[in-house]
Amino acid sequence: MSQAVEDRGFTVSRSRKRWPWIVGAAVVVIAAVVITFVVVRAQSASAGSPFTSTLKVHFEPAMAGEEKIIEYVNDEIAPDYGITLEAVGLQDSTQANRAVADGTYAATIHQHQWWLKQVIDANGFEETPTEELFQWAFGVYSDRYASVDEIPDGATIAIPVDGANQAQALWLLEREGLIGLDDSVEPRVAQVKDVADNPHNWIFKELDLLTLPRVLDSVDAAIGYVSQFDAGKVSRDRGILFPQAPKTFASQLVVGTKYLDDPNITALIEAFADPRLQEYLASTDDPLVAGVLTPVSDE
Repeated sequence: MSQAVEDRGFTVSRSRKRWPWIVGAAVVVIAAVVITFVVVRAQSASAGSPFTSTLKVHFEPAMAGEEKIIEYVNDEIAPDYGITLEAVGLQDSTQANRAVADGTYAATIHQHQWWLKQVIDANGFEETPTEELFQWAFGVYSDRYASVDEIPDGATIAIPVDGANQAQALWLLEREGLIGLDDSVEPRVAQVKDVADNPHNWIFKELDLLTLPRVLDSVDAAIGYVSQFDAGKVSRDRGILFPQAPKTFASQLVVGTKYLDDPNITALIEAFADPRLQEYLASTDDPLVAGVLTPVSDE
């Protein structure tokens, strides 16, 4: 607004100073531009990623100790990496892997590399194993005998029907000198047909993993995971042989391949690689973990 001033016969028009208002308006405009730039940049950086700092990690529901591991990492380790974990259980391994591949879940911890290979070969999922996390205690159970030396010739031994875990069972027996596998076959993928030397003439009964605890009283022995026999209410004193599982059968943190460079997935991998997890596995007295899930083998 102008203010007219009479002075000796002529009029002077004097304007009020406006520069503070102009500067203030400019600051507001600049701030708005900066904020918009930051928001757009952040949105652009996360474009195509379904993940926030809260990440869903899958575990096998029949293996209750796996959920405990996720909870431990969430409570004791993940805060140091700026993430929060949510444990999710899904019985169907194929669906769980699909959820990881498409970004519904951030990762899964329920499988070793040979099981994962089966799933990927059958479905074409794009997934990548990263950190080795733990070993599943795996061994021989019997309602009838106190040691494998007592198992008679012609006995029936129940083993997993799926290829990966069947191979683990047969390789366990070979490492103990109880059977011999075909030398031309990689023991990690061996099947019943690859048993070349069976000095005790054992009969191998191939069954689903979850069925093994239920048939223990009808066979001479069964080979499987401690966690599943625990879930089937089979006393651990029925276990008669538990050699250290080879590292090749360690569980892995598996993530969707296209999300490997996502900052939240990177933080997830780093959290599970933190040495505190192995220390926890070696020292915990949680009955769902101790003697069920063990530190990763050196072999």
